[in-house]
Amino acid sequence: MQTKLTLRVEEEVIRKAKRIAQQKGTSVSRIFGEFINSQAENVMLEDFPPITSSMIGVIRRKESKVDESDHKKYLEEKYL
Repeated sequence: MQTKLTLRVEEEVIRKAKRIAQQKGTSVSRIFGEFINSQAENVMLEDFPPITSSMIGVIRRKESKVDESDHKKYLEEKYL
């Protein structure tokens, strides 16, 4: 569901936002929404300890061919 939102920002910020939206072929509203969503993801990462947060996203699931069997093989080679 979409709802209208009014923001008060400096005119220069509005000009920049409109210029960016035009260059990307999208709307200021969409850019704002994407920005807020990306910030919400970053806030969730803060819930983890720093070392864990730093590792999130290191291996992309679709691009990686690493799975549990690889880990099991590694452990077997290491300890057997």
